[in-house]
Amino acid sequence: MTDSPIRLQFAQAFPADPDKGKVAAEHYAIVEKSSQQKAGAIRLRLSNEENILLYAGHIGYNVDESYRGHHYAAYACLALKSIALQHGFTELWITCDPDNQASRRTCERIGATLIEIIDLPEDLDMYQDGERQKCRYWWKLE
Repeated sequence: MTDSPIRLQFAQAFPADPDKGKVAAEHYAIVEKSSQQKAGAIRLRLSNEENILLYAGHIGYNVDESYRGHHYAAYACLALKSIALQHGFTELWITCDPDNQASRRTCERIGATLIEIIDLPEDLDMYQDGERQKCRYWWKLE
């Protein structure tokens, strides 16, 4: 994937808040170059806590409905790669629901490898929100 149609625009940094179970993270807007419009968002979680590695993943992204179908999430992940490397990451974990075919294709498109599909523990917030499993993709950056 070359000649990206998007760019990332830094939006906000969030400090860790262990009392609330929050890890440090950086949020970026996914901006479509041709229109200069925000097409979605991507987040990089700056932690290797077990919850991140197993369930939440280092990267979270969303693409607004009217911009879907153009691989913007994959382009955003590739753009985020250099930022992750600057933070010292050599690998990232990305998780998604097993039935989220678009996210699964995004992970495959960037070269991440499906390692497993795991059951979520009942005490996890995601489980309380109705989620039951996560696909765990491993992405080697170097």
